[in-house]
Amino acid sequence: MDILTLTGLIVAFGGIIGGMLIEGGHISSLINGPAFLIVVGGTIGAVLVQTPMVVFKRALARSKWAFLPPTVAMESAIEKIVEWSNIARKEGLLRLEDHIQQEPDPFASKALQLLVDGKEPEEIRHILELDMSIREEDDLQAVGFFEGVGGYAPTIGIIGAVLGLIHVMGNLADPSKLGGGIAAAFVATIYGLLLANVFALPMGNKIKSSIKKQTRLCELIIEGVIAIAHGENPRNIESRLQGFTQK
Repeated sequence: MDILTLTGLIVAFGGIIGGMLIEGGHISSLINGPAFLIVVGGTIGAVLVQTPMVVFKRALARSKWAFLPPTVAMESAIEKIVEWSNIARKEGLLRLEDHIQQEPDPFASKALQLLVDGKEPEEIRHILELDMSIREEDDLQAVGFFEGVGGYAPTIGIIGAVLGLIHVMGNLADPSKLGGGIAAAFVATIYGLLLANVFALPMGNKIKSSIKKQTRLCELIIEGVIAIAHGENPRNIESRLQGFTQK
């Protein structure tokens, strides 16, 4: 669990609601079912229009990264690469074949397979960088789903407010209903702003941070495998890869 995500949501909603209560407002004034339906339903519908099914499914899968980001163990990866380097140096590249099936990371497993197959270093780099860039692009498209929510929600909130005001204008003959009706109308605007700026956009940025960390890990694996292919000294490989942990 990413404690900062949970803490941030608590602090954000606590600050907003707390400030409203201090000013003399009431939580009940923020509860409006029709406004919630207009904003959430309208926003999700608009985003679905622009989102391919495969991207939508990936966005749902990646949404958990905001709360449970994938582990990116850079030091552990360096240790494994140095181990592979020692094996290749002492026993030959073919001995690494035993580690391919044992490797849980599909990207690292593919890198090892290319190394064992005797591919040229530049060919290995080209294949792995292409694989890395495609995966990163696919994940960033998933982030675009949340950015879409963040872009549409405030506008849909304004639409909800306008619809509420239309209803209020229809009751001008009863002045006693005007104040409450106008207040309720603007609840939709609040919902839209909260959905965009407290939930969707921060969530998308948190997922994007995890994507960048995974890309950095892939870069580390590429550099390590290329160094092994060139037959470099394991100590030199370890020293070079340590630079990735300082970024």
